[in-house]
Amino acid sequence: MVREIHRQFIEKIEGFKIVGMASNGIEGLQLIKDSKPDLAIIDIYMPHKNGLEMLRGLRAECLFLDVIAITAASDIETVHMVLQQGAVDYIIKPFTFDRIKKSLEKYKLYRLKLKGKKELLQHELDQLLFMNGVEEKESDLLPKGLNVNTLVKITAFISHEKSPVSAEEVAERIGIARVTARRYLDYLEKEGKVKIHVQYGGVGRPVNRYGI
Repeated sequence: MVREIHRQFIEKIEGFKIVGMASNGIEGLQLIKDSKPDLAIIDIYMPHKNGLEMLRGLRAECLFLDVIAITAASDIETVHMVLQQGAVDYIIKPFTFDRIKKSLEKYKLYRLKLKGKKELLQHELDQLLFMNGVEEKESDLLPKGLNVNTLVKITAFISHEKSPVSAEEVAERIGIARVTARRYLDYLEKEGKVKIHVQYGGVGRPVNRYGI
């Protein structure tokens, strides 16, 4: 029942897809080996192999996926050990939908900022390291007026297109104004997430098109 509630919560958050659910730590470890997800959400109190043992098993086998713990375990020792094993967040039951949504939205932004990068500057790393603070506002992570959901939608749209797209095409696909689309595209180009391809030909000014 708890797994089903978690599934319903997660499927309401855009950008996430459930690839499988496990009833215990042994099943969970095998499921991760088979499906290779980007992110695993684990409990601590699981039969056969608890969440901490499962997490240690993941690290021992060099399965470097990201992990969020959602659990009733609130003692300092457990929290500390789970975070030591590299969990990106720790949510204590009972929790609200808004709490898990905030966690997953920040995770999306974290992955977006890492995409396509081979190295990080210090200020970029600082931003990633401190973005998990629950009091931090989304506006602190993006330029004023930009929204993480829209940013993810635009990035996903461009990455799935076979050829570069214009700001007008992005605006039409996402449902935003062209000037707004251009602001997001300028930000993505500045961050190195997209590249500009100038299209010449015909009458008028050249058209900037954007691709991954």
